Amino acid sequence: VQLQACGGGLVQAGDSLRLSCAASGDNFRGRSMGWFRQAPGKEREFVSHIRSFGGHTYYADSVSGRFTISRDNAKNTVYLQMNSLKPEDTAVYYCAAGNGRIILSEIERARAYAYWGQGTQVTVSS
Repeated sequence: VQLQACGGGLVQAGDSLRLSCAASGDNFRGRSMGWFRQAPGKEREFVSHIRSFGGHTYYADSVSGRFTISRDNAKNTVYLQMNSLKPEDTAVYYCAAGNGRIILSEIERARAYAYWGQGTQVTVSS
């Protein structure tokens, strides 16, 4: 499985961006998908998760209500719509895929995901 993320950029506080992550390989619809981010000097942190087969979604408290994760299984793509961006959202954003379904207790742990994209930079100026 290969993941290709895109859509990052430089925006002002309050603006919106939509990240996309295209997956190659089989069984996309059966894989749990997630987004993580890593700011300079900080550890990689969980942002959002969507269950396999387009089920439930989960968010970090810091982005809940502003970010929306979705997936298009026909296009093998997962999206992260980011609204009301803040300077503290500045980071490299990574998409990740599980080998299959990831148990709920593990969805915020990077180690639960088997495949990672290359990352896309999001910079939010104040």
